[in-house]
Amino acid sequence: MADIKQIKLPNNIIYDIVDQGARDLISHLDGHTAFLGVTTTVITEGSTTNPVAITGKGNVTAVDGDIVAYQSAEFIWNGSAWQEFGDLSGLGALAFKDSVSGSFTPQGSVSRPTFTGDSMNSSGSYKPEGSVTISKAASGTTNYTPEGSISVTPTVTLETESITPMATTGTLPTCTLPAFTASVVNEVLTIGWSGGSFNQGSLPTKGTAVNVATGVESATATGTFSGTAVRLEGSFSGTNKTVSVSGTPTGTISTPTFTGTACTVTSE
Repeated sequence: MADIKQIKLPNNIIYDIVDQGARDLISHLDGHTAFLGVTTTVITEGSTTNPVAITGKGNVTAVDGDIVAYQSAEFIWNGSAWQEFGDLSGLGALAFKDSVSGSFTPQGSVSRPTFTGDSMNSSGSYKPEGSVTISKAASGTTNYTPEGSISVTPTVTLETESITPMATTGTLPTCTLPAFTASVVNEVLTIGWSGGSFNQGSLPTKGTAVNVATGVESATATGTFSGTAVRLEGSFSGTNKTVSVSGTPTGTISTPTFTGTACTVTSE
């Protein structure tokens, strides 16, 4: 559960919470806690020995809150017995040093990176330059219809329904919310609310009925296409080129594929 030290009210005012019990305890500790010194008297948890011998001071009678050190432990007098609240015996030698240095050699090895590849030489010829010519043939079986027009005649029958719209929209309700009030007098928080108001507004009024479309009862469309069929023919011409490749490639070369639409081409 979270602790609370302040209160923030709806009006954005923040108030601190005062713990009077804590104030009294702090005042009590401030007035009584004192370090008496190092004692040679044997003290353990729960010992009731009092007074105790303090180095350089002789026998001293402890009062509520007094602190003494015996060997590696620290004790506080609670008014009737000694209570241990600190023990340094478990600390090692480094706990009393301001700095420390040393050296360290890690174990292991670092591998050297390597590269593996395949050498190859390739030579051959190909025809990289040229052009493809496609034109409409003067005769022959037609294989393409590039020109034409589409004529479509739609027929739609709507579903309708009579509805009555609103003639006026009316007015929305309005209200004035109560305001939160708070005040603090002599560390006493007083909270309250101011009065508010409410107006219910007015309802819309009915208008004249009209017919509106609610859906499509049926829809049909008829159409025709007319065009001129032609025969396409084409040719390719180019220049042979020789290419040679050498180097150290990596990876694989996939087999090329081609996807398209078959057609008839007549070479010149």
